[in-house]
Amino acid sequence: MEPVGAPFHSGLLRHTPKRRNVPGCRAHLFRRLQGQAAASMESPAAFRVPNPGWPHTHHWVAVAAVCLAAVAWKLAALLAQRRRALRSVESFPGPRAHWLFGNVREIKRDGTDLDRVVKWGEQHPYAFPLWFGPFVCYLNIHHPDYVKTVWTSSEPKDRLAYSFIEAWIGDGLLVSKGQKWFRHRRLLTPGFHYEVLKPYVNLVSASTTTMLDKWERYAKSNESFELFEHVSLMTLDSILKCAFSDDSRCQTESGTNAYIKAVYELSYLVNLRFRTFPYHSDLLFYLSPHGFRFRKACKVAHGHTEEVIRKRKEALKEENRPDGIQAKRNKDFLDILLLARDENQQGLSDKDLRAEVDTFMFEGHDTTASGLSFILYSLACQPEHQRLCREEILRTLDGRDSFSWEDLGKIPYTTMCIKESLRLYPPVPGASRVTTKPMTFFDGRTLQAGCYVGTSVFGIHRNAAVWENPNVFDPLRFLPENVSKRSPHAFVPFSAGPRNCIGQTFAMNELKVATALTLKRYQLIEDPTQKPKLLAQLVLRSINGIHIRVKAADVQ
Repeated sequence: MEPVGAPFHSGLLRHTPKRRNVPGCRAHLFRRLQGQAAASMESPAAFRVPNPGWPHTHHWVAVAAVCLAAVAWKLAALLAQRRRALRSVESFPGPRAHWLFGNVREIKRDGTDLDRVVKWGEQHPYAFPLWFGPFVCYLNIHHPDYVKTVWTSSEPKDRLAYSFIEAWIGDGLLVSKGQKWFRHRRLLTPGFHYEVLKPYVNLVSASTTTMLDKWERYAKSNESFELFEHVSLMTLDSILKCAFSDDSRCQTESGTNAYIKAVYELSYLVNLRFRTFPYHSDLLFYLSPHGFRFRKACKVAHGHTEEVIRKRKEALKEENRPDGIQAKRNKDFLDILLLARDENQQGLSDKDLRAEVDTFMFEGHDTTASGLSFILYSLACQPEHQRLCREEILRTLDGRDSFSWEDLGKIPYTTMCIKESLRLYPPVPGASRVTTKPMTFFDGRTLQAGCYVGTSVFGIHRNAAVWENPNVFDPLRFLPENVSKRSPHAFVPFSAGPRNCIGQTFAMNELKVATALTLKRYQLIEDPTQKPKLLAQLVLRSINGIHIRVKAADVQ
């Protein structure tokens, strides 16, 4: 038998010589065995229980190190950006900016911001820098001679400002650049030929009549009502009918149509993100409840667009040939997109088709809604000019209830009033570009490459050095003899240069038709208790809405 303890280290005992049963010998043997066992337990090959906290601690230390390195790199990049911006605008004095907040604290969002920009322009002719925080600086230009330099160039749109809507409208004409923009512009231009636009007059008339029918209750009650919501639905109805042959009935079913609700949700969320500075971070916006709502609405809007495109492709296949379209219905914007081919007989991809459709939806209804709302408000505030417009419209229609293509050129005074309202209340109050190379202005000052340039359309249109009594409504400014005395870049509601608004003729036609039919039917009355508080977003809006009253017009 093996001695006690053999199972613990039996190999050692087999080679241990026999010992007499000497007192203390057994104790000595056990002490020797214990010592060797302890030594074997301390060897590298022995089993050891790991410290459970050490790997996790190591993991978080590594993560923290990576995060600190990323923050340090980002901070260094931002500081370099700030140094470049300071050097670039050093020859352009401007309003004093806080080192951390820039000029943001002076943007009150109380209806006075645009007037404040005009005041700054009076103190700093031509251009001045505006800081949005410590790192982002825009050179804000507000003079036609500076605008000419920027807008006649091929400099691209500023991705910082326009990236907020790119997830919705894609890389369409509004935000694309370079050869892609040039190709798409060429392919889409036939969609705005006057032969294509002619049938739209009747469609816009029908949409306007639907809106005016809804106003009957306000005329009977003499109740003040908010204008922008009604006009926005009307312009959305018009764009769906004209561009996509889609009778959506959105003016009467706006609360149930999923696509209409998605478009309104997206417009609201884009504007919300634009004015909420933490949401300028893609990550923070993505993780926010508003970011979730934005993605959900995008999915609905894109699904609708893709379905419209799919159905139209099937319809075109059945019609077999392009000339078969005219026999069944008028060729619309979507037909032009689907049939467009470049010199290599290549059309637009499905992705590009969706981007251009979504872009036209956004630009075609929201900007026009802003413009028309302020036109009707301006005429409500100017009863004498409104009377002259109404008389001109009644003479032109000569007892007819409908408005025709030929009538568009027969209302010059009404057109001048429309332009004067667009001057005072430009639908797009500003636009921005980024310089890809140094840009030198007429006075010799130069802006370096990589700088943001913001064009204040509102500031140009109210520049006292360009317009006499700029805050006064005076449509005679647009008499031909007065227009010839001004720079062509003094009045730019539809931008200018190679990247001007491709749909400006369509927009002006819609404004003329809607204004004429409205004045024929109603007298517009100002609500002096609710003056609009102007707010510059993607389009010009009012914080408290645009309120008027209406009553049946005296057409005798």
